[in-house]
Amino acid sequence: MVQLSNLLPTAAILLSSPSSLGFQNLLPKLSSILPTPQQPRASAILLEDQLISAIAANGSDKRLDNSDEISSLVSQLEASQFSIPRPAVAPEVYGRWRLLQTTNADTASPIQRKAVDTTKFDIFQDIVFSPDDAERLLVRQIVKFSDTNELCVDALASTSAYPLEELTDREADGKILGLNVLGVSFVGEAAAEDPNRPDSRIRFVFDEGKFNFGKFSIPYPVPFRSPLFRDAVKGWIDITYLSDRMRIAKGKRAQHSY
Repeated sequence: MVQLSNLLPTAAILLSSPSSLGFQNLLPKLSSILPTPQQPRASAILLEDQLISAIAANGSDKRLDNSDEISSLVSQLEASQFSIPRPAVAPEVYGRWRLLQTTNADTASPIQRKAVDTTKFDIFQDIVFSPDDAERLLVRQIVKFSDTNELCVDALASTSAYPLEELTDREADGKILGLNVLGVSFVGEAAAEDPNRPDSRIRFVFDEGKFNFGKFSIPYPVPFRSPLFRDAVKGWIDITYLSDRMRIAKGKRAQHSY
């Protein structure tokens, strides 16, 4: 599961937070429309454990660096038949995910790379529903500075289960006067969904953000709702592997997050 237009880099390895399990029990029952996966779960757990161990061995200060072993294990999980099908609408995707590792790419801005690589702070991504509208899906990016201090940026999200009309395809790559200031994105054919992975994409558009310091907040200084920036703050998450405890995803800049 972070960027100004996408707080996390565009791809990541993430672990489900324990609080997510209780949250998933409150979700609409989608199991009736999803095929039941017949997975050799023990083999999947073995690969996941090996990946977690490889990330730990890589060093806690290298969240943006990936060894050959990490890349190989990610590729094995992505190519396996162990993933939950239609992951973007599967009940297991909802809840809180903690960022473990992410690839780095030239498309991420220097600010974005620094934010993600600051391993002093935990980074989370919540896939939840708006407290004001049970049908409005949100992707929430959170950087925890302490138990009471955090940066929280909310994005309106869209899937086939919870479509959002506003989320049309992004038109521009995000460069400003040819410079990579806020990070850039694939567009057009390069941004097309993988037809072999149905219901794997969560589209989003950033909507608002704030710094929370205990009982008071400060608005995040980016005008997400301005028509001038609205296209630039669109993005997506392509989930390439999902289990009840691990999510591997690629985003609009083709980086991996775990």
